[in-house]
Amino acid sequence: MSKVLVVDDTKNIRTLLSKCLEKEGYEVRCTVNGYEAIELCRNEKFDIIFLDIKMPNFSGTEVLRQIRNMGVETSVIVITAYPSIKNAVECTQMGAVAYMQKPFTAERVRSVLQEVQEKERNEKMKSEKLMKHVEDCINNLHLTEAIQILRKIISEKPLDPVPYLLMSKAYGDMKMHEEESKFRKIYQSLLQEEDNDK
Repeated sequence: MSKVLVVDDTKNIRTLLSKCLEKEGYEVRCTVNGYEAIELCRNEKFDIIFLDIKMPNFSGTEVLRQIRNMGVETSVIVITAYPSIKNAVECTQMGAVAYMQKPFTAERVRSVLQEVQEKERNEKMKSEKLMKHVEDCINNLHLTEAIQILRKIISEKPLDPVPYLLMSKAYGDMKMHEEESKFRKIYQSLLQEEDNDK
């Protein structure tokens, strides 16, 4: 079952979102502030996060910044009663996938969920296509191109082990054994972390 985190200091919003999400088959965790949200993201894996921007003491924008710095790549839906261009731009730059203005209806929640699922499907297809292209580059010994693409992928998704394995293979084919070994070690340590999280 997919797990959702709802972060909002308003009880009515938490209740409405929880009911809507449970109806859609999600397991829901709620928290009233940013500190708890960061702690939960540190210890649990969520598929989607609904995040209020305007909260006392610790803004949603700061929560989003911190979880991204922790390497959490979960889809984040920003919720706010005070939409502003500045907020929208800032949150989008940090990888928020949708924006939901208060007050909202159950229908709006469903439509945002569909939007997010569609985006995730498209991202996955794009990512698979790109990885296939990288593998073709390595197999055809277009190694410099493969390494350039892999560096970009790693900068965007530093916790995905697969690009490190491919990087190691590309450097191995170039007979650059120090680099090959470095990337293989990173790949193995990320795999180890994934096993520990299970």
